[in-house]
Amino acid sequence: MQPLYKRILIKLSGEGLMGDRAFGMAPEVLKKIALDIKAVHDLGVEICIVVGGGNIFRGAKEASEGINRSVADQVGMLGTVMNALYMQDALEKEGVPVRVMSGLNVPQVCEPYMYRKALKHLARGRVIIFAGGTGSPYFTTDTAAALRASEMQCDALLKATQVDGVYAADPKKHPEAERFGHISYQRVLKENLKVMDMAAFALLDESNIPTVVFKLAGENAFLNAVCGKGKLTIVQN
Repeated sequence: MQPLYKRILIKLSGEGLMGDRAFGMAPEVLKKIALDIKAVHDLGVEICIVVGGGNIFRGAKEASEGINRSVADQVGMLGTVMNALYMQDALEKEGVPVRVMSGLNVPQVCEPYMYRKALKHLARGRVIIFAGGTGSPYFTTDTAAALRASEMQCDALLKATQVDGVYAADPKKHPEAERFGHISYQRVLKENLKVMDMAAFALLDESNIPTVVFKLAGENAFLNAVCGKGKLTIVQN
């Protein structure tokens, strides 16, 4: 297996950590993801991770039900810190050196995000998990992932989802929908295809960072994606 990228950012959804559960995270899923990421790390790829918090709390959803949006987003960001700590523990159990850096200041449990220190961690072969979103409300973890990928000058953003690529329509509702092997950021933005939020795609487009969209389930999902194998969609210009 030959990696196509030297430095990547993996975007994990909080829901992807639940397995068959309705809430929280499944230890067996954490272990599987950790082993898959270890296989990529063993190839010498530098890895950043952004994990969502939707398995614990969804800020935008709760805000729509009456909670102040800023408060709801802050709670959601704390959920991402919790998931990052779980992911850190799972990776360390597999012998992977890892640091959690947060956009929110939570010094008792993780490091605050600092650009130059993050680069030093990568240079020393450590995986970095970016938690706490951007540190500000009104921004999704997709946007946080695009921001960190741009700051870290990543070669690609790997977006692990529940489907095996980008479709012209929701494949669960429209089984006949076309699946793209390659698609441009301009077309994604123009047709408002629901893969990541538009702010994230606009930033990735501007930074000229390709996005690899693939299915989280299955064996060696991350390893295959970083090597360009299997069913996936590459979004780039």
